[in-house]
Amino acid sequence: MLICPICSGALHTIHNGLDNGVQCSHGHRFDRARQGYFNLLPVQHKKSLDPGDNAAMVEARRRFLDAGHYAPLAARLAELAAERAPARWIDIGCGEGYYTTQLAAALPDADGYALDISREAVKRACKRAPQLTWMVASMARVPLASASCTLLASVFSPIDWTEAARLLRPGGGILRLGPARMHLFELRQKLYDEVRDYVDDKHLADLPDDLKLADTQTLEFRLPLDSHDARADLLAMTPHGWRVNAERRERILAEPFEVTVSVRYDWIERQ
Repeated sequence: MLICPICSGALHTIHNGLDNGVQCSHGHRFDRARQGYFNLLPVQHKKSLDPGDNAAMVEARRRFLDAGHYAPLAARLAELAAERAPARWIDIGCGEGYYTTQLAAALPDADGYALDISREAVKRACKRAPQLTWMVASMARVPLASASCTLLASVFSPIDWTEAARLLRPGGGILRLGPARMHLFELRQKLYDEVRDYVDDKHLADLPDDLKLADTQTLEFRLPLDSHDARADLLAMTPHGWRVNAERRERILAEPFEVTVSVRYDWIERQ
């Protein structure tokens, strides 16, 4: 199902006894890294030398998620995916693989793929579930054949709707987990002098005609941030923390507090 990110031709495993790469009929070859992933992001598709999250950001998210702070989010995501019973699925923007691994456990008989533009993230992610096909690739140029998937998962990640529609078979859909209006509200209060209201359905305004919202569910709970490490990692892994000045950052890290975790799950169906 893999296609060449340069010419869109089918990619085939190179049968040389090593199983270390794939190649299309035009001779474009891509090796499998020793960690187990394919780098399918050609240099001409990069906007920087090393795009995506850096190692420090990836490690902060890994520590925070592995500590179980967002475990209810991942559990519900896996339940919703299992209800759809896809034959083939892909996690777009998989990051360090926390949610992807739980999807894989919930879909043991399905053909699973995962990609992120960050090489640092995928290097760590592919160790969690080696049975999946892991890729460093662009979310705007997913190296999978058209109409090859029945479920596309997106967790706190942007979606190229046109590309998503290309990947999905009719009746398949996008399972999107994104922030709701009150998500991390208390943290935002500490970060900003004025907290802007968050419109949690604004992403639906850009849906093309062949994608329709079929179902929406929400999940909300209170999360105590008792440890300094939890507060520091949450700041490091969210866009809210990237722009905070040093003085305000230290004030946030100094004292325990609680935040509201509030998300919505959308099932957006391919017509």
